[in-house]
Amino acid sequence: MAYQEVSVKQLYRNPQQWLSKQVELSGWLRQNRSQKELAFIAFNDGSFYTNVQIVAPNTLSNFDTVAKVTTGSTIRVRGVFQESTGAGQGHEIIADQIEILGLADSSNPIQNKRHSMEFLRTIPHLRVRTNTFMAVFRVRSLLAHAIHSFFQDRGFVYVHTPIITSADAEGAGEMFRVTTIEPRGHKTDKQGNIKWQRELLGKRTYLTVSGQLNVETFCTAFRNVYTFGPTFRAENSNTPRHASEFWMIEPEISFGDLNVNMDLAEDMTKFMIQYLLDHASEEMDFFNTRIDTGLLLRLENIVKSDFARITYTEAIDLLQKSGKNFEFPPEWGVDLQTEHERFLAEETFQKPVFVTDYPKTIKAFYMRRNEDGKTVRAMDMLVPGVGELIGGSQREERLDVLLASMEENGIAPEEYKPYVDLRRFGTFEHSGFGLGFERAMMYMTGMKNIRDVIPYPRTPKNVFF
Repeated sequence: MAYQEVSVKQLYRNPQQWLSKQVELSGWLRQNRSQKELAFIAFNDGSFYTNVQIVAPNTLSNFDTVAKVTTGSTIRVRGVFQESTGAGQGHEIIADQIEILGLADSSNPIQNKRHSMEFLRTIPHLRVRTNTFMAVFRVRSLLAHAIHSFFQDRGFVYVHTPIITSADAEGAGEMFRVTTIEPRGHKTDKQGNIKWQRELLGKRTYLTVSGQLNVETFCTAFRNVYTFGPTFRAENSNTPRHASEFWMIEPEISFGDLNVNMDLAEDMTKFMIQYLLDHASEEMDFFNTRIDTGLLLRLENIVKSDFARITYTEAIDLLQKSGKNFEFPPEWGVDLQTEHERFLAEETFQKPVFVTDYPKTIKAFYMRRNEDGKTVRAMDMLVPGVGELIGGSQREERLDVLLASMEENGIAPEEYKPYVDLRRFGTFEHSGFGLGFERAMMYMTGMKNIRDVIPYPRTPKNVFF
């Protein structure tokens, strides 16, 4: 009888199907404990979070070699899958043959012991072999799939918005410049200004900070759309929550006001969490046990909760009357700090809360003005443990009001002609929001640093590979 190729995941998900059968697996040795008569190998093929134990008897023709195989080595195993007689081990494979495909050098920095997060960040190309990062990046893959499933199942069209852009969606100016002009020897005009028309693309360009302005154009044709891709910020922010490169989910809803926008954000958040609870139970248990012991309780509370909704003005009033001594005293007209956001979500409501109708002076130019002339139809979704997770708004669809807002913010309409054209050639009510994918990953895994939820983090003074 020939050996049947199988994965570790198949063995764990349906062990009865494989009991007493001859199986073949290829993968990596995670740990090797050898005795005189037996070697016990912790084996993983990348298909599942949990290892399967390989028992290698000394009757193997190459037992002496197998007993010394190093951590990280690549092996092919053929043997019989059976119930284990050892304590704490449900099943195991009794090896008939073990072929060594690639022997790992003994200087391999990934060994069967605990490594600090700081050390593992110095070797991102190898840290994926550890339990923590196998769990993190499997969840990242599943979470990305959940996001696409959520929008696709609701009829949203996925739009690939450009990475190179000429416009700053946020008006912040903290953008990476893309250029083909060499720093030395470039030509300038009589005033000493660079002749940007000499650029390959014909004008000054940047790495995008958001796909929002581009994806908005597609909702005029497809109604409901979303973009999900990399974005960049040239901020010198060396914190656990900031990175120079990260991914953003940005939907845009036609004929939807701020309330519809908040409904979508709430539904998406609950869907993502439930998807991980259903499809990554082993990984989520690991995070709850090893990373954040309150994680599952917090996530399950979100799924079961109806999110609260208050205005910014009401939030300021609650904060001022709380009696809490904040590091940054809350006052109307100033943006909420993380300590304010967490107080509202964790202590006041003890569940997620939407804060709406912020002062126009602290929000972007494209947000719809309220009738009071002081606030805009913006919303931030605050969650326990983090603070802001999602930010969005109803967009300003009135051409005259948009132009006035651009003027107030020092933005030249000619630089945003395509965006202005959307209002000129068939305007309508619409709204959308942005969710930082890594911020969501941190929240749903309990990981404390953005560098640990993205494969190759790009942060100030740090680019690896």
